[in-house]
Amino acid sequence: MNDEVDEAPDSPEPPELVVISGMSGAGRSTAAKVLEDLGWFVVDNLPPSLIATMVDLAARTQGSVPRIAVVVDVRGRSFFEHLHEALSHIEATGLRHRIVFLESADDVLVRRFENVRRPHPLQGEGRITDGIKLERDLLRELRGEADLVIDTSSRNVHELRATLEAAFGRENGEGGLRATVMSFGFKYGLPVDADLVLDVRFLPNPHWIPELRPRTGLDREVSAYVLAQPGAKELLESYSETLRIITAGYRKEGKRYVTLAVGCTGGKHRSVAMAEQFAARLSSDGVDTTVVHRDVGRE
Repeated sequence: MNDEVDEAPDSPEPPELVVISGMSGAGRSTAAKVLEDLGWFVVDNLPPSLIATMVDLAARTQGSVPRIAVVVDVRGRSFFEHLHEALSHIEATGLRHRIVFLESADDVLVRRFENVRRPHPLQGEGRITDGIKLERDLLRELRGEADLVIDTSSRNVHELRATLEAAFGRENGEGGLRATVMSFGFKYGLPVDADLVLDVRFLPNPHWIPELRPRTGLDREVSAYVLAQPGAKELLESYSETLRIITAGYRKEGKRYVTLAVGCTGGKHRSVAMAEQFAARLSSDGVDTTVVHRDVGRE
């Protein structure tokens, strides 16, 4: 007589869910296409009330649909309430989700709508800017809850694709916290998708050194000059320790993405050199890190 009990087959992992939302004209359709190319099952313009149903149907496929991306847009003032209810219900089942929010500056959005000669979906009888303002108001809470905010104001389609591939391209969505370290110039505006902003304008500017002016912080001579300035290495040491505390907390809370923006006046010398240093330290701490130099070559 065989007393051994056959073990039940392992239950398939619940599907992974990503919600794509954001401003009309900021690239939601492009984001959906990228995830589809990466093997995600993508559903466009899905009403929030049907998200839980979609996840349940995917779970019944016994692992055949492991990753779902749903694109949702504003269809009324009750949009966020319905979406929040749907996601709260999904969380109650033990399934974690991620929210990707596509953002862009007002003037860029206006130009995009004018280029395609289409009205903003919420402008009604008013102007495009009226529709944009209303949409921002309706999406404000969702933007605050987003796991990943991507500003497409200065990103082309290829750059948006690269950003999403870096975030979602790994098989089965594996991986822990992922960081983007972005250098930028304050004179071109703050990055709206930054979680953390660090100002390094207190360091002497290599712009005023004739032989360094045409170079960037990627050049060894410029980097050495910046790191040799009083306070540079102290900032690296102290803020790197702060980042260790922050990233540990993010991991504990299940946050998957963080963007650190390092700024100087023009985004060419000091911020670039320091961003490279912070990226190297994050990588050495086990954080999957990407470096972006937003404003290099812009002057």
